[in-house]
Amino acid sequence: MTKAIFYKEWLKLRWYFLLAFIVSNGMVAYCMLRIDRAIELKGAAHIWEVMVLKNVTFIDLLQYVPLITGIIAALVQFIPEMQRKCLKLTLHLPCSQQKMTVAMLATGVTVLFGCYLANLLIAVSYLPGVLPYELTRNILSAAAPWYLSGFAGYLFTAWICLEPTWKRRILNAAVAAITLRVYFLGVVPQSYNDFLPYLLVYTILLTTLSFISIRRFKAGRQD
Repeated sequence: MTKAIFYKEWLKLRWYFLLAFIVSNGMVAYCMLRIDRAIELKGAAHIWEVMVLKNVTFIDLLQYVPLITGIIAALVQFIPEMQRKCLKLTLHLPCSQQKMTVAMLATGVTVLFGCYLANLLIAVSYLPGVLPYELTRNILSAAAPWYLSGFAGYLFTAWICLEPTWKRRILNAAVAAITLRVYFLGVVPQSYNDFLPYLLVYTILLTTLSFISIRRFKAGRQD
C-alpha cells in the first residue's frame, strides 16, 4: 500500500520535477558562468581578492530558488488532493495514517532532494577547478541554509495545504513566513556553520506539522 501511495504522489509531481530540475540546474549553471566570466574579464587573482575581502559569492541569484521550488512542489502535490477531496479517500485506505503521511511527504522531499543534489553536483564539478578550496567552501556554506529553506518551505506549505480550515491556514502561513526568515539572516559566507546542525534538525522536525493537519482533517474540523 505504501508503494501505491508513493506512485500516486509521484504521478502528481513527475512533470513538476522535470521543470524544477531544468530551471534550478539552469540557474546554478548560470551562476557558474558568471564566475567564469568574471575571472575571464578581471583575472582569477582579482576575483579571489574580491571574494575574500568583500564576501562575494556570485551565487546571490540562487538565494530564493530552493525556497520557491519547495513551496511550489507542495502546492502541486497537495492542492489537487484537497480540492478533489482525495485526501478523505486516502485516509480510508487499509494503511496507517502515519505511514500514509510519511509516504506523501517522503515523495515530495525525494523530488526536491533530486533537484538539489543535481545543483550541488554541478557546483562541485566546476568550482574546485577555478577557485581555491576555501572559496569553494564559502560558496557552498552560503548556499546550505538556502537549500534547507527549500525543504522547510515544502513542509510548511504541506502543513498549510492539508489544514482543513481557512482560519488556521492563514495563521499557519503567518507562522511559516516569520519562521522561514531564519534561513536568510546570515549574508556572510560560513556565518551559519555552527548553527547548521541545529537548523537541519529543526527542518526535519517540521515534518510533524503535517501530522497535526491530517489529524484535524480526519476529526472533521471546519471553519
